[in-house]
Amino acid sequence: MNAQLPAQKDILPLADALRSALLKVSRALRREAQRAGVSALDAQLLGAVKKHAGIGVSDLAEREQMTRASMSGHVKRMESAGWIARSAPDDDDRRRVGLTLTAAGGKALDAIRRRRNDWLAARLAKLSAEERAALAAAAAPLVRLAEDR
Repeated sequence: MNAQLPAQKDILPLADALRSALLKVSRALRREAQRAGVSALDAQLLGAVKKHAGIGVSDLAEREQMTRASMSGHVKRMESAGWIARSAPDDDDRRRVGLTLTAAGGKALDAIRRRRNDWLAARLAKLSAEERAALAAAAAPLVRLAEDR
């Protein structure tokens, strides 16, 4: 256990710095989604439905670490907004219906991504070439951090 302590001392300041920076960027990106007329959660759910077309409500709830009841409410609201549609029941399980992104949902998702990308691009343009290179090098490891559950 003592062998891990020096590594922890080196890692904790990095964790603190990254946490703070990532939270600030995340908040700004959530604001951009809201400016596009979509909540950050809706944007996340629309992206998941697009990526996993035909996903069921229960599977989506599990993937997003939400209760099925809570997810059902979100799905109903997004369905009422015209952003997602329920597909025909599954042949193997007639109770299961899949979710798909509608054209309106695709437009909403595109608007969010465009706003977020524009926000990021404007800020990246203000950085030096070296700073942009450092961020480019950090992108893949950051994705790995987020995917490691």
